Amino acid sequence: MGVGHDRALAPPPVASPLLRFADEVGDFGPVTVAGGRTQWSVGGEPLPTSRLLRAPAGVLAVEPAEMTVRAFAGTTVAELAAALEDVGQEANLPDPGPGATVGGVLAVGHSDLRRLGRGPLREVLLQVRYVSAEGVVITGGGPTVKNVTGFDLCRLLVGSLGTLGLMGEVILRTRPAPAVCRWLAGDGDPFALRDALFRPAAVLWDGSRTWCCLEGYGVDVEAQAAVAARLGVGEEVAGPPPRPPYRRSLRPRELRELRSEGPSFVAEVGVGTVHMAEPVDPTSLDPVVSGLHASLKAALDPSGRLNPGRDPAAR
Repeated sequence: MGVGHDRALAPPPVASPLLRFADEVGDFGPVTVAGGRTQWSVGGEPLPTSRLLRAPAGVLAVEPAEMTVRAFAGTTVAELAAALEDVGQEANLPDPGPGATVGGVLAVGHSDLRRLGRGPLREVLLQVRYVSAEGVVITGGGPTVKNVTGFDLCRLLVGSLGTLGLMGEVILRTRPAPAVCRWLAGDGDPFALRDALFRPAAVLWDGSRTWCCLEGYGVDVEAQAAVAARLGVGEEVAGPPPRPPYRRSLRPRELRELRSEGPSFVAEVGVGTVHMAEPVDPTSLDPVVSGLHASLKAALDPSGRLNPGRDPAAR
């Protein structure tokens, strides 16, 4: 599905929370959307002069056969998870804390800790209805997986911190909830473990200790747990280790160069995300990438009124 104005598809204006949200956004002045504020400081604090708004909330439709769910962006991650649990499914969304909203976690763009086995967050969003800088409801993507012409707005908006458009309603891809989920830990080599296991949900390493998450049918998890135990990662644990607050991204092969003698870290092996105890100086963007950022911002928010003060490049 391409990009188009969505008022013809929306519910009647009087009853439509999405259109009321668009009216609140309007077409002038700086605006900021707040979710649960669980990741409020990512990318910089919004300007205090912005009008503070909230996206509409509520689960609109769960389609188990289609493996999709439609919800307003202000819906909490917990509420969405509860609705999907009733049909034995889940969405691959991180849950950074109580009150976190669907639109908030998509706007921040941090993938779930189990990205290695489940894929990145940007693949969860199939369709988005967002409010543009002109105060108009725009549709991007489609309710099923199809090719997209022009801007792939779903992927652009995930991780944009609301600087390109304000998400109001989304259709997300769901997946069957795993029958079994086990976390194991030990002193084994995380890289050898990653190579030996078949699609582990996560392999984590802090420079000396290794954790892995195994998901799936019971018999498969048992078989993979036996492989992990032979490689020194067989201790049953309640879950992943505490993660330091700062993040950086490395190429997966660069994780081998990390050393436990430095600041503490937890690395996602096979992914490249490193959770750090100390902030890292931001790496300068490639000029080509910086140019693309500027071009997108100029095309979608030329006046800079959407979430001013936030910078996706400084996440």
